[in-house]
Amino acid sequence: MKYTSLLLSVFLLHSCQSLQQKSYLNPLGRTIKERVLLPEGYTRIVGVDTSFATYLQNVPLLAAGEKVHYFDGSVKDKPDVYVAVIDMPIGHKDLQQCADVAMHMRAAYLYKVGMQDSIRFTLTNGFVAAYSKWAHGYRIAVKGNKTEWVKSVAARDDSATLGTYMDVIYSYCGSLSLSRELTKIGWRDVRPGDLLVRGGTPGHVELVMDMAHDKSGHKIYLLAQGFMPAQQMQLLANPMNSGLSPWYELKEGEIRTPECVFTSEHFMRF
Repeated sequence: MKYTSLLLSVFLLHSCQSLQQKSYLNPLGRTIKERVLLPEGYTRIVGVDTSFATYLQNVPLLAAGEKVHYFDGSVKDKPDVYVAVIDMPIGHKDLQQCADVAMHMRAAYLYKVGMQDSIRFTLTNGFVAAYSKWAHGYRIAVKGNKTEWVKSVAARDDSATLGTYMDVIYSYCGSLSLSRELTKIGWRDVRPGDLLVRGGTPGHVELVMDMAHDKSGHKIYLLAQGFMPAQQMQLLANPMNSGLSPWYELKEGEIRTPECVFTSEHFMRF
């Protein structure tokens, strides 16, 4: 009986340790790279200090346990969907949905590193909207199928000006425009900052926030999304592999995320 009890105790201890090893979330971490721990044998893929990858790895998160809020202040109480909430303002209008939060993240990064001239998005009708033009005082006038720049205000370049520009981008861009604008990439070449894009009305977009690899070349990655109606950007759980969640294994085939299904053919790059 004592021997059986000893075996049971060892089994339970081993089971608890295994469960602990599968928990890759550090509740004290306040950024992506601090909050999400690595599986044994994996190393983060790190870019240069000014890279989009480094920017995403250091994106601030709300405190552990915080829930996603919609633009109107109501709560998205779905713990099976997300594991953390990204600390990024989404405003009080139903504008920043899935493609929009990805574009928000990209524009915020480019602005931070002084690459304002690279902030440009193509509207669904094909019109190229560059932030540099907006900062010079031009505004986008849409009349029926015609879109053009109209000089309207004095030149100004600051965060408030970027915000008004992005509100227009959120209104006239989406998963469909991104699917036409971005470059399709093979799944083996995915890096942080790439996206999963299903163009449509509605479609869906998710952003690769972080990646790691082991000595054998296997890669894992993290995904974040916004959704409809407009809501805070969230770091996703992995419904396909709870033991690896929130990490996803990079491989060919179906990619089942909490609120959308993609395939490895859906990877694209800014």
